Amino acid sequence: MLSPTLALKVDVDTLRGTLEGVPRLVETFQRHQTDATFLFSLGPDHTGWAIKRVFRRGFLGKVKRTSVIEHYGLKTLLYGTLLPSPDIGRRAAGVMQAVRDTGFETGIHCWDHVRWQDHVVNANAEWTAAQMRLATDRFSEIFGATACVHGAAGWQMNGHALRLSESLGFAYDSDARGTHPFLPVVDGITIRCPQFPTTLPTLDELIGMNGVTPDNVADRLLALTQTVSATGHVFTLHAELEGMKFLPVLNQLLSGWRAQGYRLGALRSLAAATALDALPRHELIYGSVPGRTGTLLVQGPASLTTRQS
Repeated sequence: MLSPTLALKVDVDTLRGTLEGVPRLVETFQRHQTDATFLFSLGPDHTGWAIKRVFRRGFLGKVKRTSVIEHYGLKTLLYGTLLPSPDIGRRAAGVMQAVRDTGFETGIHCWDHVRWQDHVVNANAEWTAAQMRLATDRFSEIFGATACVHGAAGWQMNGHALRLSESLGFAYDSDARGTHPFLPVVDGITIRCPQFPTTLPTLDELIGMNGVTPDNVADRLLALTQTVSATGHVFTLHAELEGMKFLPVLNQLLSGWRAQGYRLGALRSLAAATALDALPRHELIYGSVPGRTGTLLVQGPASLTTRQS
């Protein structure tokens, strides 16, 4: 019997994360001889716009305990306000192509991270399709191919975006938080583009909560995976965190997960081992996750729908 897979999904949010964090992650994964999925933000870096989130409950607490300025850098936090917003896809296409050429899986995170994360939940079909088309077109321009995987910025989606998954050519997605792979059900219709949800908490959700520090966060995560999951796990890391200051933590995790018996890989590793028709169907709902402000897309109750998209 094959060991379950623990898939490594890298969300790349910013220009700095792409230029500095991504190459460090590539080198680390190569050293550990593991595949991973890199999901890129492909348009403008408007990170500075996120300052409006200061009015959200819990946001300032998160900023304090996760050292946002230290991880993202002051320059990045001024993009779109006091500094112009750089076009990530134009400035960092070479880095993205190098990831693909090294053999790693590449996919789409978003066109504009802040715009998507802050507006997609209530957006209409036209706005949603335009944002997704910008991302898919830029991906094709950079890589000369259609993206097969999408992982939503901030785990924020709407029904229009989920329904577009198949028509835009995605073979599988990782847009939600949950416990196991499933086929999403939207408005009573099953979408035959499987979701491989993030199953484990992220470092920024753990650090600063319940006595967790950068020094013991790896131990806390490894404790959560000690009982091996039959359906595997998806761990979301960030180029701006694990690719920079938290790189030593990532090294501990990769060694620890191997010692626990997991096969480390990319989302495509999970997809290759999954029979589409055998997947359960689940509604998608919005809910909260400990350590993260606001609500996000989560795996909801099982559905008995038989309608197909």
